[in-house]
Amino acid sequence: MFMNTIASEDIAGHPGFRHLSTIAGIAVDLRYATPNNFVGRDLYSPYDCAWLHRDAACALERVVAWLKARRPGCTPLVLDALRPQRVQQQLWDALAGTDLQMYLAHPQRGSIHSFGMALDITILDEDGRELDMGTGFDDMTELSHPALEARFLASGELSAEQVANRQLLRDAMFQAGFVGINTEWWHFDCGDRNLVRQTFRRVL
Repeated sequence: MFMNTIASEDIAGHPGFRHLSTIAGIAVDLRYATPNNFVGRDLYSPYDCAWLHRDAACALERVVAWLKARRPGCTPLVLDALRPQRVQQQLWDALAGTDLQMYLAHPQRGSIHSFGMALDITILDEDGRELDMGTGFDDMTELSHPALEARFLASGELSAEQVANRQLLRDAMFQAGFVGINTEWWHFDCGDRNLVRQTFRRVL
């Protein structure tokens, strides 16, 4: 079914992908390469998943430049980039039978992460601390939903500062061509996800 694919092992020699280490001005903490994620184990080893499609990498460089101009001292922190199809399947299986599967793309349809065209990202302040976004990464509750921020701001469950920090992240990402989603403040697709699924190469 997936004709336009490439194995994770072949990414390093492919001109369509760039390693995160080639992008100046970012910090990297790939949570699925550590036990610090909702599954509680390293899902990436032995694969190097610190990659993006070159289009997304160029867009991330625009994020770096925008932040440097408007919030000097702040640094984008990449929490997840390329997520191979085989890892997406593991995440899907880990949430099997729960309502939390709504937070994942079905493996058959494919996550935009599996094309190297999505980022999970936040911002570090001048002291290297993550800006307070009201929830942590992969907090699978409604408090993480950008679509519901006005309600939570009105109820006091999110502070004005937390919402402003989320808006700063969105402003940085949107001006670079990324698109947010309604359910995760940290997730951004590089461009239209339907077009990505139709035209880009999926990493297995």
